[in-house]
Amino acid sequence: MLKPNAPLAGPHRADHLFIAEMVEPGSRVLDVGCGDGALLQLLAESRNTDGRGVELSRERVNACVMRGLSVIQGDADRDLADYPDQAFDYAILSLTIQATRYPKTVLENLLRIGRRAIVSFPNFGHWRVRFDLMFTGRMPRTESLPDSWYESPNGHLCTIKDFVDLAAVVDAEVEEAVAFNTSGQKLPIRHSLSLQNLLGEKAVFQLRKRPPR
Repeated sequence: MLKPNAPLAGPHRADHLFIAEMVEPGSRVLDVGCGDGALLQLLAESRNTDGRGVELSRERVNACVMRGLSVIQGDADRDLADYPDQAFDYAILSLTIQATRYPKTVLENLLRIGRRAIVSFPNFGHWRVRFDLMFTGRMPRTESLPDSWYESPNGHLCTIKDFVDLAAVVDAEVEEAVAFNTSGQKLPIRHSLSLQNLLGEKAVFQLRKRPPR
């Protein structure tokens, strides 16, 4: 078992590793759209978290339960409204916000349910996406966006700049942000949103609701 705050490595998804580095040891965590439970398990093992999950797919919920994880079936667009305010230290949405019907409402609920929200997403402003659109005139297919447009679950793709704008709209403060490339390497970029937007294949943001003025 990894010690809390120890460097994380292994066959884990890159955004999961960056998320785990943001989570304080011993925290209460809600993972929305938790899939097969890989992130919940990573957080439990490396950060000693008390984790809960919400997942739309019944098959994935069953798989999580078989792994000993506390996961229920639910829809991020409909069911988050039932959770009380500040019930968790972190409310997490990993590579899922682009597949929700109402991303703004989902993000508002994350910020209400958790003291902090952590969101990862594929960046539609990545240079490869721009290249494909410009020179082929078709919706791009990349490692992050492998499906044809007519089969993709992604209904609300956005860029890093778009997400920053959304954070401002819901009155959220960006506490930490990481952009990374196709190899999962963090980009050594500081104070340049435009470069992160161009070179980052995916991004992870940690947010909190701004205190009342």
